[in-house]
Parts: sequence; structure tokens; C-alpha cells
Amino acid sequence: MFSLAAALALIGVSVLGCTFGGVPAATPSATPEPVAPYEASYEEAPCPTPNVEGTHLLDLGPEYTCGYLTVPETRSDPDGPTVRIAVATVRAVSPTPASDPIVYLDGGPGAPALVSAANAVAAGMNAEHDVVFVDQRGTYHSDPFLSCPEQDAFYAEAVGLAASDPAMAEKSDAATAACRDRLVDDGVLLDSFNTAENAADIADLRVAMGIDEWNLYGVSYGTALALTVLRDHPEGVRSVVLDSVVPPNTRWTADFWPTSAAAFDQMYAACAAQPACAAAYPDLEAEFTDTINRLEAEPLVVPVTTASGETVSVVVDGYKLANVAVLRLATGPAYSADLPELIHEIASGDGTGIASSVIQYLPAAGLVGLGLQWSVFCSEDIPRTSLDEVVALASEALPEFPETVLSQLPQVPRFFADCEIWDVAPADEHAHADTVSDVPVLFLGGTFDAVTAPYWQDAATPFLSASQVVNFPGLGHQVILQNPCPVVVINSFLADPEAPVAEPCIAEVTAPVFTVP
Repeated sequence: MFSLAAALALIGVSVLGCTFGGVPAATPSATPEPVAPYEASYEEAPCPTPNVEGTHLLDLGPEYTCGYLTVPETRSDPDGPTVRIAVATVRAVSPTPASDPIVYLDGGPGAPALVSAANAVAAGMNAEHDVVFVDQRGTYHSDPFLSCPEQDAFYAEAVGLAASDPAMAEKSDAATAACRDRLVDDGVLLDSFNTAENAADIADLRVAMGIDEWNLYGVSYGTALALTVLRDHPEGVRSVVLDSVVPPNTRWTADFWPTSAAAFDQMYAACAAQPACAAAYPDLEAEFTDTINRLEAEPLVVPVTTASGETVSVVVDGYKLANVAVLRLATGPAYSADLPELIHEIASGDGTGIASSVIQYLPAAGLVGLGLQWSVFCSEDIPRTSLDEVVALASEALPEFPETVLSQLPQVPRFFADCEIWDVAPADEHAHADTVSDVPVLFLGGTFDAVTAPYWQDAATPFLSASQVVNFPGLGHQVILQNPCPVVVINSFLADPEAPVAEPCIAEVTAPVFTVP
């Protein structure tokens, strides 16, 4: 999961990704199970105030209208419990807006779209179109909210433990089990929080809101959701924008480290191409790899003063250094520009910058629907691979990294153990079927995205006959929040989805200038 606390400018960015590279063979598309008749309803309601306690900059102003979609928790049991899905619609800035809104599908899974709204609007997403932000089932303003305060507490404690410490595994397992037991005791049907039900929610929302046609925007896991909507519920979908794509026809977990390796290579190449960076860090790759190995053998303990004034002892081992690199590259130029300098500093014995980043990238406590995240991962991807395979693929991509680092996943180190505890049923094969469509689709990516690499696009584009791709040098994960150009490109695409995108600003986006001493 990509930390919401990483930066206020990137609230809502989350990360899930999946592919094993190259162009896959077409996956036979099984027919979804028939669904019993049910009624979905949408009712307007006051917008949540405050949107996030103590963060007034994220409040939803008078330009928003809000409401709730009510649907069965499990569509195969239409008379069973229901879920309420929070929705906020912001008006377009244009006095003559387009008639087809954008629906914003956030990542994670579990990121709160209503919390992401302020930053998406600041980026210009509602210039010409109304934007409908949906807190997917299980997320922040929806009911039930599948939060895991037990995990939040564990993440805060984990900064003081080495990732390979047996105490880390014990505490992680206990937190996952406690969250699961509490949600189940509360009556939550964990098997019903998945992409299939999520996609049906989005399709029902369009009809319930009386919208004839709309455009899907998905980021990270939201792209998997958008592609599932396009595949299973294509009615009313005018176009699709996929920012940092996660194709559902690929295996997510198996490619996490190879994706990171591709972004590391982009960083090395960009540094080598800048004379000042090349002179300051002539052996960046070797320095990074050697330091990861050294810290994995002998972790560094670094005192860090938090924003609240508390001093915390942060244990920086090889895994945490590698993971911070993944997250800083993904968060974009404002965070990746000083990464070579931070690597050089910790290689020289000063771990202050990396340790501070470990604190900075802690998940925002109480904002993420971790129950949705676990249920999706554990039903839809973990059953399709194994830890042995993950380590083997990671070792091919990063042969000099220690196995103790590669046996833990970036961002979510213990997903295999977590999923054993979470214990949801594997998704059926239709969940992984290709999305075949002639609806116009725009892919956006960043070459520094260490979470969902641009090459993942190759798993989806062969089956989308009206697709086009724009990748931006030096941008990371969720490109719309890292540079003005991606939103210009989106608005150009939405104005005429059949026309090739050729905005001049695309050529002006370059890798960040790395900081040097």
C-alpha cells in the first residue's frame, strides 16, 4: 500500500500493480455468475464535514454535492446485508461543461477518493467535466469502513524493528489476525469486498445517478477496477483513462521487485546522464546495492524527531532502504530528486534522511480501508503465485540484493503471511480475464514508477483496439499529481477520445535534476 502520509500533495495515491512483462496470450473470458435481481438506490446527503479531522484543506466546499449508493453486500444474496458507498461530485469549472462526467476510481485498494478529491481538483481534473469521486466499498466514508487500527499501531511500532526480526513477524501476524477477527465479529463478509462487487457498484452508481454516459479515470488499483468495469459492465462508458495501470489479467505480486528494479535502472541512467550527478555519485548502483547488503547484516539505528516533537529510534536495514527508494521514486520528482544524495549519505554512515523517510512514509492512520486491500489481494492475486516464485523472479531482476530483502515485498512485506491469516476464498478465473474493447482508452505512466512500471501497459493494450499510451520521463506513480502536463493530456483526450493526443507539453517533461552536495 502506498502511504497516504507520504505527502499531502499525493493523498489518495496508493499502489498496487501487476504483470509479468511482455504481451500475454489472450485469456479465455468466462461468463460471470448470474446475479439475482436486486435494487440499487442513490440518495443525496450532506457532504462529510470535516472530510478528514484536523485537515481543513481537504474539506469539500459548496461546489460539491454528496450522497450514498446502497447495494447488497453480496449480490448473490440480494436480501442480505447492504453496504453504503459514499459519493461526492464536484462541478466543472467551465461555464459550459461537457455533459459526460468523469468518475474517479482511487487505488490501494482501500484509498479514500473523497480524501483525494481536493488534490485532484487542484490538479485541474474538473476543468471541463464534473468529477464523481467514489469511496469504494470498505473505504473511509463508506459503510462499513474496513479500517485496521491494529495494523496502524503495528506499522508505527515497526519503524523500531528490523524487517527480518522474528518479533516483526509475530507482531504483524497478531495485528492482521486481530483486525480480521474484529471485522468478522462485526458481521463483515470479507469475501464480498472484491473487484467484481466493486465494479458492479460503479455500474449501478451510473444508473442510479441518472448518468447516460461517463468517462472512467482510474489510478493504480483503480485502473484494475476501471478495466473490470469496461469488461463486465461496458454500458455507458464513453472513454477510460488509466493512470499507472494494474491490468487484471496479470499477476500483481510476482512482479513487485522486477518493477522496482526497472525504476532503479531508470534512476541510475538519469543520474549518469547528468554531469553533476555522475561526478558526485559515479558508482550509484554499486553504492546502493553494497549499502543494502551492509545494512541487512548490520542495521543502523537512527534517532528521528517527528513532526509532533517526539524522538523515535528508527531501525534502517537493507529492506527499509530499498523500500524507501521504491516509495521516493514512486512519489515523483519532489521526492526522487534527492534520492541519490540520500543513498550516498547513508552509504557514508549518515542515515538521517532515509530514517526520516521511513517515518514520512508511514501509512496515514485511520484513512485506509485495509480490509478491502487484504480481501482483494488475498483473493485475486496471492493465490496465483508463491513466495518461492516471488524470490526467484526478484533474484533475476536484482541478483545482488540479499534474499532476506527480496523475500519481503515492497510496501507490503508480509502479504503471503497476511493472506494465510485473512483466509478469503480465491477469486474465480473470470476476475483475471482480458478486457477486450474498442472504447477509447488512454494509458498514462511515469518512467520512475517503482510500483506500476510502464511496461505493465503491454498486458492490456493488445486487447484495446482504440488505446494510446503517453509515458512521462522522471514521473512516478499517479502522474496527474506530479506535473501539470498529464491533466492537459487528459482534457485533450476527453475532448476527442478518437484523436491522437499530441500536446506540446509532453516533450517538455524530463527527469528531475538530482541534488548534489
